[in-house]
Parts: sequence; structure tokens; C-alpha cells
Amino acid sequence: MDSFNIPQYAPSPAEVKCEVEKEGSFTINRLEVSEVNWNAYRGEFCPSDAHKDCGYNVAKLIRAVTEPLLVSHFGDGIIEEVFNRYKKIVVVHMSREKIAFVNVTVSMTKRG
Repeated sequence: MDSFNIPQYAPSPAEVKCEVEKEGSFTINRLEVSEVNWNAYRGEFCPSDAHKDCGYNVAKLIRAVTEPLLVSHFGDGIIEEVFNRYKKIVVVHMSREKIAFVNVTVSMTKRG
């Protein structure tokens, strides 16, 4: 796994606004931030052992996106093990805290 890396950076709303203004081609009409909770309990911690189901669902979601990338790099022989381990990590994390995916949505108009 050490040979595989997907660099990812999630900018803050302030960083998005700063970059758009610095570039100068657009005017921001609206900038909104929303959170999508990763569990099925609408922002609450997963009750009792339900975090296991939540972790399973998150692992399936991430698998749907990343599996083709991983298979093309490593082959399909390790995929089940990778996502079983990932699911266990997510279950532990979700049992300890609320996890949310943050969306930054920007409406812009091109200047001039």
C-alpha cells in the first residue's frame, strides 16, 4: 500500500473565496457550506452497535469510488482484505465521534 497515494485537499470556504477573488474572473453570488452525515442516524452518534452498520455503509461507499483505482494499481487479489480493514477502522472512528462530509457549494458569475 505504500506505493499508492491519492493526494486530496479540501479547502475551507474562506480559501475558496480568497482564490476566486484573487483570480478575478468571477464574482461570487453565493457560497454555502453543508454537511452530509456519514451515518444513517441524522447527525446523532450511532446508537449501541449500530455504528457497525454505519461503518459498513461508509466502507461500501468509499469502495465504490476507490476500488477501480486500487484494482488497476494492485490487482484484485487484495481488495477484500483492504476494505475489511478499512471497515474496521471506520467502525471504531464512528463509535467515537460524529463524522460528516463537508460540501462547499459556490455560485459564481463570470465578470465582463
